[in-house]
Amino acid sequence: MKLSVSLGLWQDRPPEEALDTARAAEAAGYPELWIGEMATWDAFALGTAIGAATSRISLTFGPLAVTVRDPAMIAVGVASVAALTGRATGVALGTSSDVVVRGWHGRSRDRAATALAESAVAVRQLLSGEKSTVDGQVVGSRGYRLRLPAPKSPVTVAAFGPRALDVAARHADRMVVNLVSPAAAATLVRGLREAASRLGTPPPPVAAWVVAAADPGPAELEQLRRGVVGYLAAPGYADMFRAAGFGDLIDFARTRPHPRELLAAVPVEAIAVVGLLGSGAEIAAKAAEYAEAGVDELAIVPATSDDDPGGGKTLAACRSAVVPFDA
Repeated sequence: MKLSVSLGLWQDRPPEEALDTARAAEAAGYPELWIGEMATWDAFALGTAIGAATSRISLTFGPLAVTVRDPAMIAVGVASVAALTGRATGVALGTSSDVVVRGWHGRSRDRAATALAESAVAVRQLLSGEKSTVDGQVVGSRGYRLRLPAPKSPVTVAAFGPRALDVAARHADRMVVNLVSPAAAATLVRGLREAASRLGTPPPPVAAWVVAAADPGPAELEQLRRGVVGYLAAPGYADMFRAAGFGDLIDFARTRPHPRELLAAVPVEAIAVVGLLGSGAEIAAKAAEYAEAGVDELAIVPATSDDDPGGGKTLAACRSAVVPFDA
């Protein structure tokens, strides 16, 4: 089982704590750090700062919303960080949510899977140093070539639905799934393999972002409980939690209660469905379930608190518990 680290970008913690997590990940020997983009940092600005604060860890940006950032913008950002920091870089592409795309950015998510496929082709061209040739139905790039050295970055595709699985099978060097149980991960891995078989291509490896907290205290558990509130009524995720035995919680979430009421109803056991919680032995056992499901890599999203700023304790515990460690 390969391991990497993803920044939690927790809204209840100081934004600058992302640098602490990056340093802790490198100190624990993780080879790769995922830098997502939500409500705080610009991913490429943060990546440049992390490059200055660390010495060797590779940087993967995303998943970036392809209906918010166009292919040339993505490629310039990745190449900029690679040139400024000297680090190996990667990029992950996804379709994000209605809240982010339509609400925050005023963009359309229509034909999102088409935009994902077209972006994957154009971004790969640009990061390989080629001139872009994609005249897409939704997005595209024609006639541009990076002026900075091409970083040759691998392309990861975030997938959850069947159309995104097809895009990943056709275009990705790696697929990533987020906040899924081992059972849900197994279903997605199976879907990816079926899509790859239809296309006559080998399936890419699969990474899963998983929240984690080693011997968590009340603050870490509260943070992780808060982190799942927005997913409970979402298509697909609701079915996953219902299948895990939390049907009453899902029914309540679909009545659209105030977020504080919904948070109060979320049990710790619901977090354990989609994360690595507890002792080293419990973390190792849950990681083994993901491996059995066909997941090749766990991207650890550590909980953070005043007792464990940056999540260093959790990252060290996961590093020790999940073996062999792919460095």
